[in-house]
Amino acid sequence: MGVNKTSVQEIIAALGGKDNIHSATHCVTRLRTVLNDESKVDKEKLENIDIVKGSFSTNGQFQVVIGQGVVDKVYNIFAEETGIQSATKDDVKSAAEQNMNPLQRAIKVLADIFIPILPAIVTAGLLMGLNNILTGSDIFYKGQSVIDVHKNWADVASIINLIANTAFVFLPGLIGWSAVKRFGGNPLLGIVLGLMLVHPDLLNAWAFGDAQAKGEIPYWNLFGLDVQKVGYQGQVLPILFASILLAKIELFLNKRVHDSVKLLVVGPVALLVTGLAAFIVIGPITFWIGNGITDAVVWLFAHFAWLGGIIYGGLYAVLVITGMHHTFLAVDLQLIGDPKIGGTFLWPMVALSNIAQGSAALAMMFLAKKENEKLRGLAGTSALSAFLGITEPAMFGVNLRYRYPFFSALIGSAIAGIVLSVNHVMAFSIGVGGLPGILSITQGYRLAFLLGMIIVLIVPFTLTMLLSKTRLANDK
Repeated sequence: MGVNKTSVQEIIAALGGKDNIHSATHCVTRLRTVLNDESKVDKEKLENIDIVKGSFSTNGQFQVVIGQGVVDKVYNIFAEETGIQSATKDDVKSAAEQNMNPLQRAIKVLADIFIPILPAIVTAGLLMGLNNILTGSDIFYKGQSVIDVHKNWADVASIINLIANTAFVFLPGLIGWSAVKRFGGNPLLGIVLGLMLVHPDLLNAWAFGDAQAKGEIPYWNLFGLDVQKVGYQGQVLPILFASILLAKIELFLNKRVHDSVKLLVVGPVALLVTGLAAFIVIGPITFWIGNGITDAVVWLFAHFAWLGGIIYGGLYAVLVITGMHHTFLAVDLQLIGDPKIGGTFLWPMVALSNIAQGSAALAMMFLAKKENEKLRGLAGTSALSAFLGITEPAMFGVNLRYRYPFFSALIGSAIAGIVLSVNHVMAFSIGVGGLPGILSITQGYRLAFLLGMIIVLIVPFTLTMLLSKTRLANDK
């Protein structure tokens, strides 16, 4: 695809002119802009430009989908034509925050913390899936697992399991690194703080229930104050709030302690104060809150499974539009880390929601008229992307643009959500959304998940085809 100055000038004009552009950067496929007034954008004109594959607004940024290998060339001309200074992604994110309300900013903070650790979590999930294939019965052999039949694979499976479990065993270390970095502190201190909360000298959080029932919980005695000597494996909130405190104390001391003694004062004082606060106050309170949130979600799905399936399965894509889906990542991790649950019943619905968006986009590829090669190409590539877990191109480039494919995907996802929730389908880990998601489903639930997968492949596709002949489709 050729890039010329005229096309880029058309993009600038469709965005409301160069005076409407506050700042811009780009990623692998998208031009990311912060605009002074998004109401000035002419989306119809923008998406009719030959090099533009779609556009959407999220988290205070207006993003234009250009394509890999082309967007960097577009950005160079864009920067030259608008006169904007080269900006980093962090610069653009900071500018975008000025357009957000307090709720959006809170959601963005969670996204900034959890998105960087997702590769480790997803990788761990895929490796756990591989381990389960080797150790699960009735997959390849009736009543036996692969390692039962091929005993020389047993130790290989054991090593895979160790590698896969590491990210979850030391999850507070990952969150500590990301959270302290997000709040401006030293991320290495964040790692130490997180690992401190899962130190082997502490009672393992997964053994807390049994120890509490037997009255065997160990305590520290701090000048008459009894403090539980308990770890926080699999917990999200304790390390999250402790990281905020650590970063704030570190920043406070860095401004006031002389450079000559900073190394001796800042880190030790910040970590000591935060550590004491974590075990005395933050840990017990957030542990109780986290368990309360988990119990509430579990109660809803235990007593009104169909309702939970409709709400979460059907409306997850709407959460993606608002950015609120990031808040549920913490809930997924909390569910996975809870020894009474040991998995998440929310994430399987996410995987199917991704497939539903891909199915609707795929239908649009077949519906696109021959003369509209741009829509046909975008719908096809974005459908494939959604089937592999990346839904933004399908949602924002195709389905939301025509509306009825998006509604079709929501309906299909809601029906599949009911099927999953009433069958209590669980995933032992967060994995790759879309078709590969079945690798992260707990053994015994894969048949129900496969049924849900068939639903989101057929229903959104069929509904999109049917609705294309109605007034809804013609009322774009």
